[in-house]
Amino acid sequence: MVTLTINAKAQQLDVPDDMPLLWVLRDVAHLTGTKFGCGIAQCGACTVHVDGAPLRSCITPVSAVAGKSITTIEGLSPDASHPVQRAWAELDVVQCGYCQSGQIMSAAALLAKIPKPSDADIDQALSGNICRCGTYPRIRAAVKRAAELG
Repeated sequence: MVTLTINAKAQQLDVPDDMPLLWVLRDVAHLTGTKFGCGIAQCGACTVHVDGAPLRSCITPVSAVAGKSITTIEGLSPDASHPVQRAWAELDVVQCGYCQSGQIMSAAALLAKIPKPSDADIDQALSGNICRCGTYPRIRAAVKRAAELG
C-alpha cells in the first residue's frame, strides 16, 4: 500500500513499490491524460509534475514519489483555464495531440520557474518532448503566449 497525493488528493493505492508511476496513474487512478510513448523516458509523453518539477512517469517507480505532490494534466486546472492550456487552444497547437499533455506539463513547469522564458529557455525545457507531427513552432509560440497570459 502506498499513499500518493495526486492532483491535491491523498490516495492510498494497493500497488507494488516498483510499479511505474505512469501505470499507477492510468490503470489504478484512472487518470488517462498522461500518455505512454516510449517507456524509456525519451519522448516526454508521460511527463507529470512531482513537487512542481517535470518528471517522466514511465520509468519512475511509485515508491520514489510516495509522500510527494503529483500533478497530472487533469490536475493542472479543473477547466483548462491554466495559461498554457489557454494558449495551446488559442494558437491551435495540437495536430495529432498524442504528445501534447507532456508538452503542456513541461511548458507549465518552465513558466513556473521562468515566467518570461527566452527561446533558448523554451528549447532547453522542452527538448525532451518529442512531437512527431513537428508542431514545434506552434509550441514555442504558445509558450510565449502563455507567458503573456501568465
